[in-house]
Amino acid sequence: MKNSVSTFMSAKKSGIKLTMLTAYDYSMAKIIDECGVNGILVGDSLGMVCLGYKDTLSVTMDDMLHHTKAVVRGTKNALVVGDMPFMSYQASLYDAVKNAGRFLQEAGASAIKLEGGAVVCPQIKAIVAAQIPVMGHIGLTPQSVNMFGGFKVQGKNNVDAKKLIEDAKKIEDAGAFAITLECIPAKLAELISKAVTIPTIGIGAGGGCDGQILVYQDMLNMFQDFKPKFVKSFANVGDLMRSGFKAYIKEVTDGTFPANEHCFKIDDEILKNLY
Repeated sequence: MKNSVSTFMSAKKSGIKLTMLTAYDYSMAKIIDECGVNGILVGDSLGMVCLGYKDTLSVTMDDMLHHTKAVVRGTKNALVVGDMPFMSYQASLYDAVKNAGRFLQEAGASAIKLEGGAVVCPQIKAIVAAQIPVMGHIGLTPQSVNMFGGFKVQGKNNVDAKKLIEDAKKIEDAGAFAITLECIPAKLAELISKAVTIPTIGIGAGGGCDGQILVYQDMLNMFQDFKPKFVKSFANVGDLMRSGFKAYIKEVTDGTFPANEHCFKIDDEILKNLY
């Protein structure tokens, strides 16, 4: 069944846990979608896991639209959410609505995600008013890495914890259909989840959230530049890929690949007539 914003809201009311993963290309989106995940986020994390940047700040709208189009083509049932990149929504409400609309109009996504708390609520209201579903994102917001002084857990003191709860409520009031909670202490994330009526999607925020999301390269052990504490390796696909690549290199260099069964044939008489 095709997942939608209503699916996410119904799951929250029914106490059904939601599942999301990232994807950045057609082939992976197709595999993930076939497994029954509720949502696919085309995250600006592609800057790090696909493009090799040190953070997400260099990712552009063109990057995001290019990858979102590919994911949409590979998806039938999951809700596809496009991640608004750095400076695509911060400068003005016009930019925010225009760029959010491009995700739906040009790339075929069903919703967008943007980072920030109360400060981005005007953007959320304007985007929702344009009939574009919005997922919020609070806690560790990677586009604010320079303000945070690194990738650090958020909400660990009284002031910051209260602000996260208030930010979640304001994001809900602004019209968002869900909120991503990233790198927030588990008990605080559970309180936030109970404080709002829209679903919370956790990443490094414990099991009290209404759903979970992971970067697929992390959970399949494919990206090894660093591994966040909250990531569990569900399969060692990275090791399996390396094994396959090395086997290919060996067989090509020693002449065992391609073998006869991998080759196309031609009648010997045709070859004779070539000389």
